[in-house]
Parts: sequence; C-alpha cells; structure tokens
Amino acid sequence: MLPTVFVDFIRIGPNARRETTPMNRTHRIALAICTVAALAVLPTYVAAQATPLSSPQTEARIDALLSKMTLEEKVGQLNQLSSGSLTGPQREVPDGDALIKSGMVGSLFNSVTFKETNAYQKEAMEGSRLHIPILFGFDVIHGFRTTFPIPLGLSASWDPALVEQTARLAAQEASSQGIRWTFSPMVDVARDPRWGRIAEGAGEDPYLGSAFARAYVRGYQGSRLDDASSIVACAKHFVGYGAAEGGRDYNTTEISERTLRGVYLPPFHAAVDEGAGTIMSAFNSINGVPSSANPFTLTEILRREWGFQGFVDSDWTAVREIMLHGVANDEETAAKKSFMAGVDMDMESGVYLPHLPDLVKSGKVPMERIDDAVRRILRIKMALGLFEHPYVAESADINPTELPSSRDLVRRAAEESFVLLENRKVGGSPLLPITPAAGKTVELIGPLADSAEDMLGPWSGQGSASDVVTFAKALAPRLATEHMRLVTAQGIDVAGLKTDGISEAAALARSSDIVILALARAGTARARPRRGRGSTCRATRRSSSRLLSRQENPWCLSSLAGAPLPSSGRPRTFRRS
Repeated sequence: MLPTVFVDFIRIGPNARRETTPMNRTHRIALAICTVAALAVLPTYVAAQATPLSSPQTEARIDALLSKMTLEEKVGQLNQLSSGSLTGPQREVPDGDALIKSGMVGSLFNSVTFKETNAYQKEAMEGSRLHIPILFGFDVIHGFRTTFPIPLGLSASWDPALVEQTARLAAQEASSQGIRWTFSPMVDVARDPRWGRIAEGAGEDPYLGSAFARAYVRGYQGSRLDDASSIVACAKHFVGYGAAEGGRDYNTTEISERTLRGVYLPPFHAAVDEGAGTIMSAFNSINGVPSSANPFTLTEILRREWGFQGFVDSDWTAVREIMLHGVANDEETAAKKSFMAGVDMDMESGVYLPHLPDLVKSGKVPMERIDDAVRRILRIKMALGLFEHPYVAESADINPTELPSSRDLVRRAAEESFVLLENRKVGGSPLLPITPAAGKTVELIGPLADSAEDMLGPWSGQGSASDVVTFAKALAPRLATEHMRLVTAQGIDVAGLKTDGISEAAALARSSDIVILALARAGTARARPRRGRGSTCRATRRSSSRLLSRQENPWCLSSLAGAPLPSSGRPRTFRRS
C-alpha cells in the first residue's frame, strides 16, 4: 500500500495556481524532481524493546501504596490541573496549594521552568501524607525550546528516524525543566482540509501516521522511561477526532466500525504497541457516543484487545463537556460515565475530585475501578522514577538553540520538510534556484515575508520569536552574494482582510524582475488553529489575485499554511499556461 498525504501544489511562474489533492508517493516523486528534500521510501523499523510499564516488583509497590491511601487520596491522583488555573485567568481553583499539600492533585501542566516544577513538587513531597510526586505535563508538540517544523511539515520528510531525533531533543529540553509528560503525538488521521488541527498530525494516511506515531514515542520515551531525559508520550485524540463533520473542531462524527478499525485506530495501536504510556480521550462523539465516555473504544478496544497498561487522560474539560453532548445532565453523571468508560484522569473539569468519593460510597462506582485507575497512574510515575528522583537539577539555564547539534538538526528537519512540486521554466531554464540571470531585483511580498512570530507555527512551546530568522532576513544576504537586491512589502495580512498595502506591493512588483509571494493560513501563529478557515483562505486568495493580476514578471508562491488549502480551481486572474 502506498501511503498518501495531503499536499499543496505550488506552481511557479507568471501563471500559477494552488490546489489540494491527495497524492500517492510515486506521483509525488515524479512531480518533485527539483524538490529541496528527496523523498525516500519509508524504512522498516524493528522497535527497540521499551521498558515494560508493569513488573511484579512494581505491582507489589503499588499494592503497598494503595493499601495506605484513603479514598480521597486515591481520587486526588485522578485530578489534573493547569498550574495557571491555580492563580491565573482560567477556572480558578480555591486553595490550589492546599490541594497539592493534601495529596489532592495527581498532575499539573503548563509549568515550564525547573523553579516552578520543583516548587510545586516540594509542596507535594513535603506537605502530603504519603509523599506521592506530581507528574508535570506540557504540550511539547514540535519542540520545547528548540522549535522544529510543525508535525504535518515533518511528515513531508517521510523520515521517521528524523522525527525520532526531533522528539528526543524535545524530550531532553523539556525534562531539564521538570516536565516528564508531553501531550503528543497527535495521531489523528485527518482527511478534511478545513479541520484546523490538521497541522498537528501526519495527514490522511494511517500507514504513514502509524510510522510517525512509533517514531515520536521512541523519541520521547527513549530506551528507558526512568532516564532523566525521557518523557512519557500521550497519543491523542482517542479516537476519530480528525473526522469532525465539516472540519469543525469538537464536532460529531459518523464512523463505521470497519472505517474506525481500518483508518482511525491503526496509528493509536502503533503508539500503544511502541509502548506509549498514556492516551488522551477526544472531544468528539462517535455515532452519538462521546469519545470521552465510550466504553467500547476506551475499555473494550484499548484495554482488553490491545492490553494497554498506561492511563487515559481526558482532553481539557472533556469530561464536563459530555454534558454538551446530551448524555449527562449534571457533573456527577458526567464524572460517572467518563470514569466508568475508561477515562482515568480528569484534565481541568474538576468533576472527579468532588463527585467520585460520593459515587463510590453510594455504590454507583466500584472501588475496584478506582484502584485500577490509580494503579495505572502510579505505574507511570514509578516507571519515570519520580518516587526516587522527584526533583530536577537546577543547573544553569542554557539556551539550546545555541548548541551546534540542535541547530544542525533543526536545519535538516526544515530542509527535509520543504516540498517543491513544480519548477516551471522561464526563458528556457527553471526559475529556481534564483540566479542573476533571472534579474537583479527580487521582491518578497506577503504576511510571512518578515514575521518571526508567525513562522514559529502553532503550539510552539517555549520557542522564541527572537531566535527566528525570517524569510526576508535570510534571503537578503543570500541575494547580496549574487549582487542582487531584495525589496519587501507586506501587501496583505495573514487573513487576507487588510489590503491597504496591495497597491504599493503591486507597484514594486512591476518594477522587480522576480516576485516571491509568501502566504500563510490564518491561525498559523501561536494560537492553535481550531475550526475551518475557508473564509479567510478565500480572502487571502482573492487578495493575492488582486496583487498579481497585472504582474507579468516571473513569480513563485511559497505557502506556509500548515494545512492543505482548498481551491475551487484556477483564480480567474491567474491565466492558463
């Protein structure tokens, strides 16, 4: 079977168009003769034997600890909070520090420095009765401090070994700050280009998605989870999240069991088979049943069929949100249904902590289910070595982007993520690479021409715009070595709605020898792209058409969209060749 991915056609020359289509690998290689990165056949991997999560010694330790825990302390392990919500603008948690000291918080996320993680950990280790460490998590999606191309871009490399290396570096950086859990990889198969979160995955093919799922897990978790530089992976969003109707995030899905097992489940199965320690349940419903309250997927398939030994975390407030799906009228019912379906940890909903103890006392939730969920969470904490080494060394804060090895890996990842699908001839020679023979003046137009913030991509972790070398800053000195000149103009904004600069950009284009148009999809900056962006994409396309409508000189389009963009055909201002 040939893996397929969504790609953007980038046609280069005076007459250009962009369209989106799934392409098989053979076709893609044939088109990409001049590609920046050579596309290779996916290698076959023999998975390194991961450290097993369970052993007789580990289970004996867990049994001993469970026997000492009160019901409330057990439920506390199932409670996950954002460190920002303790004092920040999210849902405020009264007496957050007191909850930690009383053992009522099993996990915190969004603490990003060793000073923060060590301070919270000290409260848990010294303040709580049983001294159970906190598990710190963070969205390490395409790098922590060092920012790599987005996952969809990395998938265009067709190189799982490269992705494994990027994940390993991200794990080393994150773990140095006390973060031992990442909410990655996102292994949702996505076939609707309108879905905003397509940027976070590997595209439309379950085979390709499975290969990268394994690579991310190997990179994050390393050969041993108790290595101080390893972090536990979390395959998300289980399951069918990428099948949201209309590309609308959180929307319902209708998926037959055959399609579920043949398309959407394989990447998750690959992640579990590779040893992923955690799974995140999704927001969507499948055939009317919320994914975060679905015993068929969370228990029957994940636990019984696949033998998953880790734990399931909900997505942000997903437990409470099953009420919006109409299957629970109140928080107590939502807590019961999600928990009994197989969601072990409640992220930010705050419904397990107040309601599960009463549900157990009333006989509606069996103690065996509580013990199983707590066992799974303690199993991960013990596998990470947190009981023996709860704190992270407070060493000098080194900027990893200054390390030659980090820079070399980022450069290689970026080069292999580029896809050049057509390089038309201009005057008998391909336009690219640009040489003095094509002219002396190059104009760079578009919102991504000189925007460091946007070039970080969504979910950029602790990446800093100050480290980014923008398109303009990289191109200008390169052209200067060829005695060529670069001029820049924004022309339009990312959404294609602010068009004040089009006239100026068009005038510069007419006086330039070559024009490069750098466009992006709205939402590609730090905020996560969520819902379909069809209207803003169309606005961008219309504005770019206006900008180039009278442009006769050679030009090329660089799309930094983070997703395939739909096209209704050739814009009328782009003449046929």
